[in-house]
Amino acid sequence: MDAGLKRELEEKVRAGERLTREDGLALYESDDLAWLGGLAHEVRTRKNGNVVHFNINRHLNMTNVCTASCAYCSFQRKPGEKDAYTMRIEEAVRLAKAMEGENLTELHIVNGLHPTLPWRYYPRSLSALKEALPETVSLKAFTATEIHHFEKISGMDASEILDILIESGLESLTGGGAEIFDWEVRQHIVDHETHWEDWSRIHRLAHQKGLKTPSTMLYGHIEERRHRVDHVLRLRELQDETGGFQVFIPLRYQHDFVDMQDGKVRNRLQARTTMASGAEALKTFAVSRLLFDNVPHVKVFWVMHGVQTAQLALQHGADDMDGSVVEYKITHDADNYGTPDKLTREDLLELIRDAGFQPVERNTRYEVLREYPGPDPERRESPQPMRI
Repeated sequence: MDAGLKRELEEKVRAGERLTREDGLALYESDDLAWLGGLAHEVRTRKNGNVVHFNINRHLNMTNVCTASCAYCSFQRKPGEKDAYTMRIEEAVRLAKAMEGENLTELHIVNGLHPTLPWRYYPRSLSALKEALPETVSLKAFTATEIHHFEKISGMDASEILDILIESGLESLTGGGAEIFDWEVRQHIVDHETHWEDWSRIHRLAHQKGLKTPSTMLYGHIEERRHRVDHVLRLRELQDETGGFQVFIPLRYQHDFVDMQDGKVRNRLQARTTMASGAEALKTFAVSRLLFDNVPHVKVFWVMHGVQTAQLALQHGADDMDGSVVEYKITHDADNYGTPDKLTREDLLELIRDAGFQPVERNTRYEVLREYPGPDPERRESPQPMRI
């Protein structure tokens, strides 16, 4: 990158001036990752200090049966397939109760788009889970794609659906279904009818009803960097309008290793893609943090990046390391490179301190539950966050 453009971008960032689409593209073209990461680290420090947030959560997928066959997805199954499943509500409650230990604060629920489950299954599930679990456990459930599906099977509009789900215990939507919004890419990767117009409509409604939601981007497949910039700027504009996004989560696309064992490769993109490198992942976090100036937090989902890249992302703009997770089927059904299934609270504390930050435990609403000591200052070669 030209030295003059570097100085110009630095000045804009330090003055708090909003970056443009052209700025985002220029940042992606920089081959100076240390400079880019340092600039993003300045912004994350300005917003969140020297802390890294985490929570104690579990994931629950009540069905993997799905009408869609998205090109990147290894989770979905069709009715009648050998490993297709749908839980009875009692089974979902039993499983959730078994996850309750270690002061669980969040249950994260995402499902396939089941062709025959009745609409009432979903609010009844939330009500049963809310009744069975402690009040301190928040229910973060359903993608905008699922809400759109509920509109079709119920005959109600999203506003009424959200009201019923909130009354049943919903505290946040999940951020899924976003993938890449630009139609140039989206038409090749998504096999359902929820695109930017409906995704944004549903999150806008959720924000109007007082819900705070996450936003996501699936990167590292057939999209180009300009599509990532476009994706973030669409979310930034919606955030200007509603202020309802708490966090942005770049999600690294995964190749399918596991499902090839049953003779089916459900991930139809992998023959022409390579997964994003660690350097590309860090660049994506840094540029996202710099562009998305009106969202408080950027989360690195360690399950999809591996713990070492996740630690480095904390020095490239991210300030949240997600949670303890125990079973995450959606990407562990397409992952064979050694990411652990579980990190305990102690594991997370050690990883965060090892990266040079102070761990802060939060709940779904990003309310601080507990602050922990930071890195030991007496430790030899004590790690420090990146400085410019």
